[in-house]
Amino acid sequence: MSTPGVDMNAGGAGPGGTAFDAAATAERLAQECRDAVRRLGRRGAVVAVSGGVDSGVTAALCARGLEPERVLCLRLPERDTHSRSTDLGLELAQSLGAPTEEESITAALEALGSYRRADRAIQKVVPDYEPGWPYKLVRSAPSGGIIVFSIVVETPDGTRIQRRMSAGPYRELLAASNMKQRVRKLYEYTWADQLGYAVAGTPNLLEYDQGFFVKGGDGLADFKPIARLYKTEVFALARELEIPAGIATRAPTTDTFSLEQSQEEFYFGYPHETMDTLLWGYVEGKKPEELAPIAGLTVADVEIAYGEIDRRRTATEYLHAPAVLPDPGD
Repeated sequence: MSTPGVDMNAGGAGPGGTAFDAAATAERLAQECRDAVRRLGRRGAVVAVSGGVDSGVTAALCARGLEPERVLCLRLPERDTHSRSTDLGLELAQSLGAPTEEESITAALEALGSYRRADRAIQKVVPDYEPGWPYKLVRSAPSGGIIVFSIVVETPDGTRIQRRMSAGPYRELLAASNMKQRVRKLYEYTWADQLGYAVAGTPNLLEYDQGFFVKGGDGLADFKPIARLYKTEVFALARELEIPAGIATRAPTTDTFSLEQSQEEFYFGYPHETMDTLLWGYVEGKKPEELAPIAGLTVADVEIAYGEIDRRRTATEYLHAPAVLPDPGD
């Protein structure tokens, strides 16, 4: 694994100065994708492509390992999705020579009440909010204290209103938005059943380790090709695999809410390069004073970040857990 704190464009240096071999990693993971699909007894792979680098690299690895015609690039937009996302997904499929299908999930979400529930949660905090106003959910900056979430809405005249959300409305809004991930997964498995394919998951190591996924949603997959790669390594593979530049250089987003939002402001509190460095240091047992100059943070900042990493691991442990099977006894 490479050190996330080092510029991957400048030689691909890894942790402690070791090297990350993008070419060898791409070849190995392509083979792993092929082997995984065979072990599962499936004929190919379905990848939900969002226009982001994670799904782009996952699709490219599957195409290299399985042949492009056996990889379905599935585009699943909804009304809050930015049109560029599905356009980039189409561009990716075309560049890989892979088949692609688009299924809008807007009608399904409307029928399930996802948008209605979200609007109701927001109006509990911003009574003047009108359905259709763009919005996003943001967290407080890392401080060592309790993380506070706020809703940001944009009025028709462009004014932005930010209000702190209490636990009830926050959970209600999150539950409504999580429907999007679960409905997408329903479509992925529907196509997988139809084609006899396996579903490829797209989380990177940072997202997988820190529980940045929805149980039964984007956390559900038959195999996860990049779950052991830091985000910066995924970007390095994007260059190696020559996926379209608009994807290979695209900043990570949630693409969940109608206002553009980074993963930093919603979940991690730091840009992905910094979070990769922090997680690497935490996993490797680096002392805060040792990691601070590498991460470009103060020792106190690293201590706070380590605390958040540890708490997120604990809080999201259930996301990784299989169903509990109570023992009925003799």
